Amino acid sequence: MKTLRFVPLLLLLAGCQPSSSSQPEAGLPVAEAEKTVLARHDSLMAQMDQLYELRQQLAKAPATDTVAIGQARRALVGAENGMMDWMHRYSRPADTVADARRLAYYAMQQERIDSVGRLFDSSQAAAHQLLKAASASATPSSSVTQ
Repeated sequence: MKTLRFVPLLLLLAGCQPSSSSQPEAGLPVAEAEKTVLARHDSLMAQMDQLYELRQQLAKAPATDTVAIGQARRALVGAENGMMDWMHRYSRPADTVADARRLAYYAMQQERIDSVGRLFDSSQAAAHQLLKAASASATPSSSVTQ
């Protein structure tokens, strides 16, 4: 029963202490920068299957322009290789590295992963355009005379 008298006092003392969420964390900008880079990586990784699928579709597409199809397939492979290269070169800086240096590293990595993203976008757009043109030329016209 005596311990129940101290519960309101403990609650009062707990309420007087500043919460950890009201104080800024020292590494928050660094953590956010890392999270942004890795989120971009994750969104691009989700598209890797689509790059492979587009390459397969281009390989099966009617050979209307073999040079353009070959270029589009190489662009898709280049985008995949760009991602693999980025992943092999990425190395999370140690926590002992100064925040300014870690932020600079993440800024550089953001530029690189954004460049990989541009490769993804341009290679997919070119592949879709070629596949659309190939399917349009393969579809017989509706004005066939007998």
